[in-house]
Amino acid sequence: MKNIVVIGSSNTDMVVKTSHLPAGGETVLGGDFFMNPGGKGANQAVAAARYGNRVVFVAKTGDDMFGATVREGMKQDGIITDYVFVDKQHPSGVALITIDSAAENCIVVASGANMHLNETDIDAAADEIRHADVVLMQLECPVATVEYAARMAAEAGVKVILNPAPAPAEPLSEELMKNLFLITPNRSEASRISGINVTDMESAHRAIRAIYAMGPKNVIITLGSEGSLIYDGSMIMRVDACKVEAVDTTAAGDTYSGVLASVIAEGKSLIEAVREANVAAAISVTRMGAQPAAPTRAEINEFKAKK
Repeated sequence: MKNIVVIGSSNTDMVVKTSHLPAGGETVLGGDFFMNPGGKGANQAVAAARYGNRVVFVAKTGDDMFGATVREGMKQDGIITDYVFVDKQHPSGVALITIDSAAENCIVVASGANMHLNETDIDAAADEIRHADVVLMQLECPVATVEYAARMAAEAGVKVILNPAPAPAEPLSEELMKNLFLITPNRSEASRISGINVTDMESAHRAIRAIYAMGPKNVIITLGSEGSLIYDGSMIMRVDACKVEAVDTTAAGDTYSGVLASVIAEGKSLIEAVREANVAAAISVTRMGAQPAAPTRAEINEFKAKK
C-alpha cells in the first residue's frame, strides 16, 4: 500500500432534492433530505482510501457532534485520523446542498473550523507529510496553510497535487505553483487561474498551457462530460469521460481527485490515473451523496469489465 496524505476540509452535507434550483427570493418545496459527511478534503480522503491505499487525513473540526461523527466515519474506511484536530472555539464546517431533477447542484458552505487549520497543525503531521508518496490538497482551508504544506512536501521530494477548488479569489503564488507536481482545475477554476475564459477546446488548450507556464510540472483540466485534458509540457492529451445516467453530481470531482492521487501514488502514468479517476467519478454520479457515493477499487474494476 502507498502512503497518501490528504490535507483539507471536512463538512457535514445537508442535502435536499428538488425539481429545480430556486431563483432569488423563490421558495421551492423539495423532496428527500439527506445528511451525509462531506467536505472536499474528507471526500477525497475517502475516495483514495477506498481505492486501497493508506490514507492520513489532516483537518480541523469543531468540538461538536458533527466532528465526532466525521472522525468515526473515516475510521470505518481505514483512514488515519490522528491529525484531525479539534477546535474548541469554532464549529465544524457544514454545507447546504440543493440538487435538481437534472442532477445539477448548488452549494453554500459555512467553513467553521476548516478555516483555522494552521501551520502548527501541519507541523504536527510533518513526519507523515515528508514520508508520503503523494500529498493531496484543495482550497477549503487557508491558502497560507496549503502553501506551507506544499513547501514542506516538495522539499522532501513528495509529489504534491492541488485540486484548486473552490476557485481561488486571488492568484496562486509563484512559490506554490512551482511546488506542485500536478494541479487539477475544472473549467471555471482554469478560467480563473489562467485568465482565459474556457468555453471550448481551443480556449481550454490555451488555458492549460498558460497554467503550466506558471510552474507546476503537470496540469489536468477536467471538463465534465467532455473528459479531461492532460499537459506535461510536451503535448496535450485528451481522455474521454465515461457515459452514465447521473442522479447526483455532488463530489464527483472529489472522487476523481482521490482516485487520481491514489493511482499516481502507485507510480502509474497520468493517462492511466485519469482513466481510472474517470471511472470512479462516473460511478459516483449514479449514487446519492458525497462520501457514500465513492466506489471501491473492486467496483471500479467491475464497471470496467462490463464496458
